[in-house]
Amino acid sequence: MDDLNDWPGRELDDEQLDVAYNVRRKAGPELFERHMARYLAMSDDAVAGLPGHPGIVYDEASGERLDVWGVEDGTARPVFVFLHGGYWMALSRRESSFMARMLDGHGVATVVPDYTLAPEAALEEIVRQVRASIAWVYRHGREHGLDPDRIVVGGSSAGGHLTGMTMVDGWQREFGLPDDVVKAAMPFSGLFDLRPITRVYVNEYVRLDVPTAAALSPELLPAGRRCPAVVTAAEHDGDGFLRQTHRFAWHWGVEPLIVPGRDHFDLVLDLADAESRAGRALLELIAAVSG
Repeated sequence: MDDLNDWPGRELDDEQLDVAYNVRRKAGPELFERHMARYLAMSDDAVAGLPGHPGIVYDEASGERLDVWGVEDGTARPVFVFLHGGYWMALSRRESSFMARMLDGHGVATVVPDYTLAPEAALEEIVRQVRASIAWVYRHGREHGLDPDRIVVGGSSAGGHLTGMTMVDGWQREFGLPDDVVKAAMPFSGLFDLRPITRVYVNEYVRLDVPTAAALSPELLPAGRRCPAVVTAAEHDGDGFLRQTHRFAWHWGVEPLIVPGRDHFDLVLDLADAESRAGRALLELIAAVSG
């Protein structure tokens, strides 16, 4: 793109941008806290007694860890790698395994990595860590009941952005991975063009300038082979997230899945329910790449 400052929504003032991207303010403090409590409670319930390998260091440089859930002795299962949200500065793997029991019931393992949060880590480093977690699954998955040839990646909000950064082309060679290491992807309410973030409150933590934001924007990077994807958002999502979901789905050549009756925070919790639209879409995506 010739003019990095020529981005959709640039004509909005700072207050309008905050309304579009501050989904925590849109939800209000009471509903937000209720959602966060559900993340933790549902994740604790999902992994209670579930076979797995929690707390594995996947990246020696940072010391960051991941949890593996829903494995079966002697079987290499397809794996869903879930990247948590929190605007790159909050949450952890502890609140992010709520889909593990549902997937286990359908023969699918779940991997949930942590990554160093902003501002302790720059966004470039967060992206590197997430990609390193995919490399770990590819190289060490079979030792832990995971099939390295059936990796599906998903994530919500900031995790949707990070999912996008595993979908694009070029990074795989740096890690010695095949171009198609990510067989399919399901970003939820993602951020695929980070240039608007340079003008909202989150930038106090992630500290992006426009060129860096553009370089970390999946919508602006080479798409490569375009793996199968379900690009998802909620009917009652933030306006900025909805616009970005529609644009990225068009960029990727797919129809967006907009789920009615859901907001930015509760949409992804539907992954705990195999009969929900999101749960069905994920299982169909995994089945499609499992042959």
